[in-house]
Amino acid sequence: MLTEANQRKARGRLGRDVQSKIGQQLRAMYDNVVNEGVPDRFNDMLRRLDEQKNAEENSNSEKGTN
Repeated sequence: MLTEANQRKARGRLGRDVQSKIGQQLRAMYDNVVNEGVPDRFNDMLRRLDEQKNAEENSNSEKGTN
């Protein structure tokens, strides 16, 4: 006999076949996005942020602070 808690759990779960189908559809939708890569402007922005962070860390280490 199912308790009320077990009934709620059973209603809220998807079967493996449904989960698999959802996974396939999500991969099909987002594979193109993943394969596009990062736009050059974002790479440039990330590079500048890294340079700024490294400069600040070097400045702090020269002053004796972390």
